[in-house]
Amino acid sequence: MASPRRAAVLGSPIAHSLSPVLHRAAYAELGLDGWSYDRFEVDEAGLAGFVGELDGTWAGLSLTMPLKRAIIPLLDEISETAASVEAVNTVVLREDGRRVGDNTDIPGMIAALRERGVEKVDSAAILGAGATASSALAALARICAGPVTAYVRSEARAEEMRGWGERLGVDVRTAAWDDAAEAFTAPLVVATTPAGTTNALASAVPDTAGTLFDVLYDPWPTALAAAWSERGGKVVGGLDLLVHQAVLQVEQMTGVPRAPLAAMRAAGERALAAR
Repeated sequence: MASPRRAAVLGSPIAHSLSPVLHRAAYAELGLDGWSYDRFEVDEAGLAGFVGELDGTWAGLSLTMPLKRAIIPLLDEISETAASVEAVNTVVLREDGRRVGDNTDIPGMIAALRERGVEKVDSAAILGAGATASSALAALARICAGPVTAYVRSEARAEEMRGWGERLGVDVRTAAWDDAAEAFTAPLVVATTPAGTTNALASAVPDTAGTLFDVLYDPWPTALAAAWSERGGKVVGGLDLLVHQAVLQVEQMTGVPRAPLAAMRAAGERALAAR
């Protein structure tokens, strides 16, 4: 088994992060004695200094907002997946000193959907237009055969999403946020907005709802996710995404090919229940 190493999640704010719970659960299940995973409050201004002080005991970093783009200039290499959305959430610190960045959010989304039986859709809708929305578009580029409609609050956001569509090879159409309830006719709806943003839409969920992927996990369920479940629709939640992307991080950082998904999810569920 690999020698004891260090890893951590960086971001600001970071106190809420479930990453330590998930990664530590994986280490325990895999018998990686001596491995540690912590969290550090690091903003964009402090990122270069933090990374510059890492020694050879470090195996990897997880990055959350606002560091997913700020980390890129500090790396030696990034994957095609990360480059496609200009966002890195995973850094593997190799023994030769190279820092390699990847984005596990995108394959994590695909894996979370696949786990719930969603492998291909003819069309989709996205609620929101932030950084998570671009990752959602990248995931949809691999599983959606037809157009993706993004519901946004401004023309600037609409233009941004259309730009991401062109870059990722997705037929992106945009619509006003006031018409967001129309998204619910799509077979797959991905909600990427902050907590509370979609609450007013809960009453508009149809009786023939398809699949909702709501990227939030705390509080859970969101009003939208609860309404969706009540109407018999399929729901994929933020914890599903968090666990699947963390599984990929653990595998990359430790070199162990199969991280323990079930143990990591159970640890996350316990931590959320205790909040």
